[in-house]
Amino acid sequence: MRLFGITGGVGMGKSTAGQLLAQHGLAVVDTDLIARQLTEPGQPALEEIAHRFGPQVLSADGQLNRVELARVVFADDGARADLEEILHPRIRATWEAEAESWRAAGRDCGAILIPLLFETGAAPRFDAVICIACTEASQLRRLHARGWTEDQIRQRLAAQWPLEKKIALSDFVVWTDTTLEAHAAQLERVVFQRQITSSGASDAPA
Repeated sequence: MRLFGITGGVGMGKSTAGQLLAQHGLAVVDTDLIARQLTEPGQPALEEIAHRFGPQVLSADGQLNRVELARVVFADDGARADLEEILHPRIRATWEAEAESWRAAGRDCGAILIPLLFETGAAPRFDAVICIACTEASQLRRLHARGWTEDQIRQRLAAQWPLEKKIALSDFVVWTDTTLEAHAAQLERVVFQRQITSSGASDAPA
């Protein structure tokens, strides 16, 4: 089975890429969704988070207060490292188990969406890494559309590697500062091995 890792900067279209691939029948896992599942009430990870960061990160009904947690961890590198120590091993174990289930089922290929793929050292687990990218102007416009403040954007960008570094380490680049149809066509060309050289990489970024 050919396993693709999909990464890129925040707000650059990773989730859309995952949806487009799933529409073509590809097995896809989004680690952001895994993180949400791991932090539901009753999950050990949520208990550890509450113990580390205090009851203020929980809402009245016991749900994780993601806004408050983000406020804390993106303003403090040590706090963010603590949160990553709680979540990242669990997230990785979950998507690796899912990938193994795909192999056992005889699937030809699958994709895992991981925002911090390179930062967490996960790249060697994949046959190829696709970086989803767009211009800085488009990225900022999309993040502002989410209602993020300038401080929130600055903090989240600082928590990830620069896009240029991710692009340099990736096998393919899919450009999303374009139409949805063009986005989908690039993914199809890469994932379904259209116009790909025998070395496993395209002659130029998609």
